[in-house]
Parts: sequence; C-alpha cells; structure tokens
Amino acid sequence: MIEKIVPAAVACAEAFADPPGAALFPAEEALVAGAAAKRRREFTTGRHCARMALAELGVAPAPVLRGEMGAPRWPAGVVGSITHCAGYRAAAVARASDVLTTGVDAEPDEDLPAGVLDLVALPGERERLRGLTAAAPGTCWDRLLFSAKESVYKAWFPLTGRWLGFHDADITIDAAGGTFEVRLLAAAADDRGFPLAGFAGRWLAEGGLILTAVTVPAV
Repeated sequence: MIEKIVPAAVACAEAFADPPGAALFPAEEALVAGAAAKRRREFTTGRHCARMALAELGVAPAPVLRGEMGAPRWPAGVVGSITHCAGYRAAAVARASDVLTTGVDAEPDEDLPAGVLDLVALPGERERLRGLTAAAPGTCWDRLLFSAKESVYKAWFPLTGRWLGFHDADITIDAAGGTFEVRLLAAAADDRGFPLAGFAGRWLAEGGLILTAVTVPAV
C-alpha cells in the first residue's frame, strides 16, 4: 500500500502482521530491553521492514539504531522513515542522492480520541476539516490530518535537527487528489542552508488504514 504514495526512487516494505522469523541485531535488542511485548513486536517488525526495504537498494543487513529524538539512524547515504500502528508496519528508504528526506505515517481510519484534535489542529485546519467531513464523510479526516503532521515532522527533522510542533505546520488536504499541501510556520533552513517554506504530501485511505507520506526529491 505505502508504495502507492511515494515516488519510484523510494523503496518500501510493509507487514500486516508480525512475522515469527523477524529478528533484531544485538544492538537493536538493547534498545527495547525491558519493553512491553507489544512494543517489542512493533519495533522488531519495523526493523524487519527496514531491512527488506534497504535490500531493494542493495544495502546489506545492518542494525538500524536510534539517532537524535529517537529517529532511525540509517546507513550512510540513505534516508528513510518507519511507521507502525495496529495491524500495520512499514518502512520507506531512498538513496540520499535521489531523495533529500522522506516521512511516512500509518494510522487506523478511526476518529481521533476526544480532545486530541484541539491539541494538534490550527483553527483554519479545523474549519477545513468540517468542510471535508460534510463533503466526503467516508474518511476520518481528523485522523488524516494528524497522520499528515506526523509525516511532516519525520521529513522535517532530518533536514533541520529541530523539533516541529503540531501548530507549526498548516496543512490543506485535497480530498479528490489524494494530496496535501504543508505551509511551515516555523522558519528554518535545511542542512544546506536553503530556507524551508513547505512540503507537498500524498495520502491514502484503504483497508481501514490511513497512510501519509512526504518526500522531497534531491533535485
């Protein structure tokens, strides 16, 4: 599914259940030592997907550890993102020569818990969500907005090394086109010094899941 919303330069792997043969490197095991069984399964299958995606790039299996703020630490010359939710895990990776950054997120296609939307959405976004819900009630647009903001952060952080709050990105969702536009409200530059004003993203609602992706080409 995830391959439908990322460009061809991005290699993807996904799983709808936790494969019994998935295993971690010792250094990865140390990251989840003492974690609850659910967290261990999520982490293990996410790393399993990461290795399958990296193999498509010709990258040999290796530990995928944590970097700053818990972001995956990819092999040299690779960018990527990992996501998981109930019943789904996925990884997306690309050569840094092809893609500057990519962020993916998966969520259940269910309404956000009460009170969460007020914490993550700007007033203008909430107004647009009301219009989307009235025009196309089959998708949980509040959850899609939340997922899009997660993908935005995952794409933002590797470029800037800075935190981005939910209210630092103003997102407009295109219901018909399966896309969204991101206006960044926090001024920043990427690691080459180029100013960042926004991102373009894609989304998919299918099989009870909502998937979002932000990918920035290298050229």
